[in-house]
Amino acid sequence: MSAALLIDILLWGSVFGVGLIAFRRGPPVFKASLREGAMDFINIVPRIALGVIGSGYIAAIIPQEVITGWLGPDSGWLGVATAVVAGAATPGGPVIGFSIGTVALKSGGGVPQVVAYVVAWALFAFQRVILWKIPFMPARFVWFRCAVSVPFPFVAAAIAMVIGKP
Repeated sequence: MSAALLIDILLWGSVFGVGLIAFRRGPPVFKASLREGAMDFINIVPRIALGVIGSGYIAAIIPQEVITGWLGPDSGWLGVATAVVAGAATPGGPVIGFSIGTVALKSGGGVPQVVAYVVAWALFAFQRVILWKIPFMPARFVWFRCAVSVPFPFVAAAIAMVIGKP
């Protein structure tokens, strides 16, 4: 069984399980959950389309030599550090962050470097910290959380280097 099939089975199984829970709670809950899920789906589809198209433009703009030079498999720990800084500086949601990671992989970026990019983006994207985290949490806590999170992209890259490919 491939990993993609296993992930698909787990995702659809969780959808079925949550749907079953909503169904057991009664028709009003089930109808409301279907309505909310459909609206979430309708709202996310344009974002995914824009992210995929936008990442295609990014791939066309950034020369492949730049990606392989800075984030290529031979760039080592300097490439990982560059990826961490790039991940932290990338604005946007998951559609943008993961699309750029995919473009980097397809353009010759190394797996550990791209893993470090995505993990850094997920943990401490500057734009998200400034716009969302600081207004809702104490700034001191947010900066402490970011500082404590700094090693994780490097650890993730080291694990990717050890196992070869995720």
